[in-house]
This record gives sequence, structure tokens and C-alpha cells, in this order.
Amino acid sequence: MNRRHFLFALMTSPAWRLAAGADFAPVLAGRPLRFPADHGAHPDFRTEWWYATGWLSLPDGSPLGFQTTFFRVRTGVGEGSASAFAPRQLVLAHAAVADPRRGRLRHAERSARVGFGHAGAEEGNTAVWVGDWRFALEGGVYQAEVKADDFAYRLSLRPDGPPLLNGAAGFSRKGPDPRQASYYYSRPRLAVSGTLSLDGRAQPVSGQAWLDHEWSSELLPEDAQGWDWIGINLDDGGALMAFRMRGKDGRALWAAATLQAAGGAVQVFAPEAVAFEAGRTWRSPRTGIVYPVAWRLRVGTRAFELAPLIDDQELDSRGSTGAVYWEGAVRLVEAGRERGRGYLEMTGYGDRIRVG
Repeated sequence: MNRRHFLFALMTSPAWRLAAGADFAPVLAGRPLRFPADHGAHPDFRTEWWYATGWLSLPDGSPLGFQTTFFRVRTGVGEGSASAFAPRQLVLAHAAVADPRRGRLRHAERSARVGFGHAGAEEGNTAVWVGDWRFALEGGVYQAEVKADDFAYRLSLRPDGPPLLNGAAGFSRKGPDPRQASYYYSRPRLAVSGTLSLDGRAQPVSGQAWLDHEWSSELLPEDAQGWDWIGINLDDGGALMAFRMRGKDGRALWAAATLQAAGGAVQVFAPEAVAFEAGRTWRSPRTGIVYPVAWRLRVGTRAFELAPLIDDQELDSRGSTGAVYWEGAVRLVEAGRERGRGYLEMTGYGDRIRVG
């Protein structure tokens, strides 16, 4: 059994499920986020991720989407053991490039237990890696490095302002029970530059990205099937984040949004002010899962539409996190005009998503 299959077997085993009762740190309202410390890992919490997504342009102007995601998982397994081999913490990573000329997503994944130089997630500042993949904050600029079979990239992502705190000063409710919450901030409008290789051909790229950093110990409502989420860099210099937690019947269990104006003013929207309405669908030829790839979205008094860069942006991560989901580049349209670009994530359209 190779390492990837061992980790997947661990995460789906009875021992893993029993570990849900371990003494994980709670997410509590009123705990202020502190930087730079909260850029780093929070190993007392069960689940954590750094999620960088964005649009890139090739020298000829052709658009691409990219995703770099690192997950840190406290398993609750082996915490009473002195063995260095006990898989107390795991790091799992997903990377993808949405290439319209190819018509589908290029993607890859990695996973390893923390230790022995195979993987790590440092406290105090962003520095997370698995093998030769890494994501780190160095001198105020994020660095992303990924090498896969048919693509690779080395990107610099430069923030243009302080972190955007979602929810109540970074305390983000995910359900009607306040224990269903995360600490959550975003870094919108990241200026991207670097090099991207497709099938061995390296080219310079530039663009704009979005980073989410989120950590939790109890994220999903018990009857949740999955979620729908967007992070959009607006053309006027603003930013929009919105999500809904979706029940098994397809209805919203919870929703929220954060809208930042170009000048920095922030509006936070309660569940009743956020509505996702599915539009056109696409069926994956590989998994048979049907995803709504076009959406109508209401945030407060504003109405938007979402249109994908390409339909086929399904990521099959059953070799690491065990999930199959859609994560793709989208355009945001308001009153018939494109107003921004970003990413849409849809989980739980096949099997129920399991996080935290």
C-alpha cells in the first residue's frame, strides 16, 4: 500500500471517525485574530486550509485559472504515543490549472504525515509544504510552488492591503449552532506574477488571485450535504465572498457574505440576505455527478450571475481528502456586464462532504 492510499484508508477508518471525539480546540466568538501569528498553522484545531485561487494571463492574453490548496489535519490518532511514526498531523495538497484550450482541468494531489521532512505546517507564519510543493509568506509576499506530471508553476502573490475578516471579525458561523463555526479571513486582490509550465513549456504569467485561510474543529451542520462558495475580485477594486451550507434536500441551512468596497469599507450579510439559485448544469463524463455551473446570486439588494471559464473544472481528490468537487474560474456579471473574476467551489454534489 503506497503512502497516498494509506492516508486515505486512515481517514476513512473507524479510528478516524472515533477521533472526532478528541479534545480539539473550539472556535469561540470574540477571540480576535492576531497577525502575523494567525497567518500560521493552528495545530490544536482539527482542520485548517490555505486556499489560493485566481485568474492568470499568458503572454498572448489567453486566460487560465489556477488553484493551490494545502490542508492541515489533526487526526486525533496516536496522540498518546511516543512513536514518531504516529500520524498525529497530516498535510494534504491539491493543485489545478483550468485550461480552456484543453477544455478541462489539469490537477494533481499530494499527501503526507507531518515529520521526517515529508510535510509540515509552521506556526506563527504561513509556511506549509508536502514534498516539493510549498506555500509560504516570505517578506510579505506569498510564494506558491507546484510540480505535477503535466503542469508546474512558481508564483508570487502580493497582497495590496490587510486581511479581510469574514463574519464577526473573523468568527464565521457555518450553521444555526454557534459551535458550527470557523476562524476565517481572506486576502483578495493578490497581484500574481511568475512562471507556468504546461506539458513542459514554460511561460511567464500574470494575474490576480484570492487567498482564504480558515481553521475549525466543528465546521458542518449535522445534516449538511455540502456547500457552495465564491471569492471574487471585483473590477472596481472591491471584493465579494459568499457561501451557503446546503442540506440533503438542496436547501440552504446557512449562508453569509462579505462585501468590501474599493475604499475598504466592509459589509457583512446575514443568512436571509444571501441567496444562491442554480442555473445551467453540466454532467461529469468521469463521475456522472451533475453540477450547476451557472448561478444567480443575491447579496442584499444586488443581483449577480456567475458564468464558468469552462464547464469541466471537476477535481477528483479521492486519493487524498476523499472528496470529488467542482472548483473553477468564473466571471461575475451584474446588470449584463462583467464586474469581476474569481472562483466558485461546489462540494457535496456526489457523496456528502466530510470536513471536521
